Amino acid sequence: MTDVAAVPAKPRDAQPEATDSQGMGFLVTRQKRWVTVYLPLAIFIFVLLFPFYWMAVTTFKPNDELFNFRDHNPFWVASPTLANVEKLLFHTQYPEWLFNTMVIAISATVLSIFASVLAAYAITRLRFKGAQTTGLLIFLAYLVPPSILFIPLATMVYGLDLYDTNWALILTYPTFLIPFCTWLLMGYFKSIPYELEECALIDGATRIQILWKITLPLAVPGLISAGIFAFTLSWNEFIYALAFISSSEQKTVPVGVLTQLVEGDVYHWGALMAGALFGSLPVAILYSFFVEHYVSSLTGAVKE
Repeated sequence: MTDVAAVPAKPRDAQPEATDSQGMGFLVTRQKRWVTVYLPLAIFIFVLLFPFYWMAVTTFKPNDELFNFRDHNPFWVASPTLANVEKLLFHTQYPEWLFNTMVIAISATVLSIFASVLAAYAITRLRFKGAQTTGLLIFLAYLVPPSILFIPLATMVYGLDLYDTNWALILTYPTFLIPFCTWLLMGYFKSIPYELEECALIDGATRIQILWKITLPLAVPGLISAGIFAFTLSWNEFIYALAFISSSEQKTVPVGVLTQLVEGDVYHWGALMAGALFGSLPVAILYSFFVEHYVSSLTGAVKE
């Protein structure tokens, strides 16, 4: 046997050389981390959370502090009060507005997601002529301004005797929710491998069984993402709610807060900010619970 030249072994404590061109090497110094990570993140958080802070501060300010900036700091509360919250909850119909908004948003979201799932699955999985054109036309319908759509929709609402009811909004909100959710789910369904459905078809499964047992379980993050968008759009919608609802007890939060807490040129800022703060909490809570599914939906479903 021939002798093999001994190769010097590397020391156990030897570490690979750090290079700025690989990985996160450009963040090796504290100064660079502050400039590239911490400072932009702090600015982003400040811009994002400052409106909520301002609403919270204004909610608990007495009227003297709200209008007297010479003697009081506008960014802080010296003498907190619950008078604005009491005015909102007990001297307006805000609890009824909140309930109406919740019922309308949930109902419109469920109806829109159901229709969008069927439309998106048909366009992406059922191979028929003009499927892509149909998907494009559905998305273009979302781009039509609501200020134009509510004019013909008002005629239909009056004709069906739905004016001043929750059904007027539950049935009109899908006109802009379904196109957007369909477009969103189409992109997500395309990321699911078609081979899974082909195997199910070979085994004798129907299209409904494939949709219910294979596609939808894999598309849960996409459904959650579409549901969050639909719920948020329904919750904050203003034009249809203003045009189709007239009685105070049937109003939604965006319309009720604006129409009942603004009397001519008198703005009840404390109660207005309290209504805006309480109205934004359900959406914020919804995002906090499903943020992981929402982020995962942006990266696709199943990798082949």
